[in-house]
Amino acid sequence: MTDTLIPAPAATAADAPAHRDPNVLRWLAAYTSSMLGDGVYYLALSWAAVQAGSPAQAGLVMSASALPRAVLMLGGGVIADRLGPRRVVIGSDAVRSAAVLAVAALLFLTTPGLWPLALLALVFGTVDAVFMPAVGALPARLTGKSQLARVQGMRGLAIRFSNVLGAPLGGLGVAVGGASAAFALAGLLIAVSVPLLISVRVRDLPADDAPRPGGTTALGDLAAGLRYIRHHRVLAPLMLAIALGDFGFVGPLNVGLTLLADRRGWGASGMGWVLAGFGVGAGAAALLLAVRGRVPRAGVVIGCACTAGSVAIGALGFVPALTGAVVVAALVGLLAGLSGALCGALLQTCADPAYLGRVTAVAGLVSLGLAPLSMPFAAAAIGTWGLGPVYVVSAVVCGLGGVVALAVPGLRRAELPG
Repeated sequence: MTDTLIPAPAATAADAPAHRDPNVLRWLAAYTSSMLGDGVYYLALSWAAVQAGSPAQAGLVMSASALPRAVLMLGGGVIADRLGPRRVVIGSDAVRSAAVLAVAALLFLTTPGLWPLALLALVFGTVDAVFMPAVGALPARLTGKSQLARVQGMRGLAIRFSNVLGAPLGGLGVAVGGASAAFALAGLLIAVSVPLLISVRVRDLPADDAPRPGGTTALGDLAAGLRYIRHHRVLAPLMLAIALGDFGFVGPLNVGLTLLADRRGWGASGMGWVLAGFGVGAGAAALLLAVRGRVPRAGVVIGCACTAGSVAIGALGFVPALTGAVVVAALVGLLAGLSGALCGALLQTCADPAYLGRVTAVAGLVSLGLAPLSMPFAAAAIGTWGLGPVYVVSAVVCGLGGVVALAVPGLRRAELPG
């Protein structure tokens, strides 16, 4: 059921530090290149859609990937566990690269309108539903559990790096050669990850974790994964804490921030500064994990960081000055980044590797499929009751995630291997 095209290294008593492990660094380079390609792709897609249609049509194109991603992600987790995360990630990046390069060639040769952009967004969302669970399951097959928290920090740094550079690279591509050049750049960046991933060595599953061969259906595997999460003393409350934290976080830091900047008179540049503050804070949290490699009493730290972060989220809605908002946003980024990275590390270390694709799929469905649905409700609530009450309610919801982490003994006592 698992694939290891290159022989897996034998487990050692003391795993090499992840930041010095060539195998992990090859994976990190592949992941960073793929994320950079994603950043360029999204800018190219938005630019091409606006140029080819109305703002409403462009919005539909940009959101076209969300539905298949949310609907198919649980199935993607089953595929990642059945075929092995390395094989799935390689195939996903190959398909994504080919699709983006095909649209780049089409835009270069003709002016086809919106239909290829909408189709590309649907393909991207469908492949993402498989890619994301596999990406989440892969680190546990690259190094030992004692290094997985550090890997989460390294992955967080790669995401921040890609967020900072992806959009400017996409803008440069559009400026130099239009949307077709930007799509071509995105496709090439994603394609770079494929040979790097092929060179990555993965570990075999431990015998106790290996999936039982024969007789199981995909639906049966999915049901088994959901039962596994529901009965796990750490993963079940952790999923609830993640859900509450994300539902309380998404509205204020997306549509809420846009409306806050508009009503405070900060403008787009002011909103950019607030987002930059958040990014700095989140990057600092990722750097902390990458350097330390382990944070003691992870469950308690998650609860405290989530609770304190919720207070900062609520305060953001009442800060009158831009400078203060940037500082508060940096604090939100630090605390949310720390709790989020530790949640990811606990998912990696507490879940059996044989179930990790399905575990990651459930967490991804909550964060990327369900939590964004709160944004239109947050916008409507702000229009009805104003910014302050909505930020307070969001902070309370987010804080409940911290309460769950501190109140449930299994999660509160959870530790990262060291």
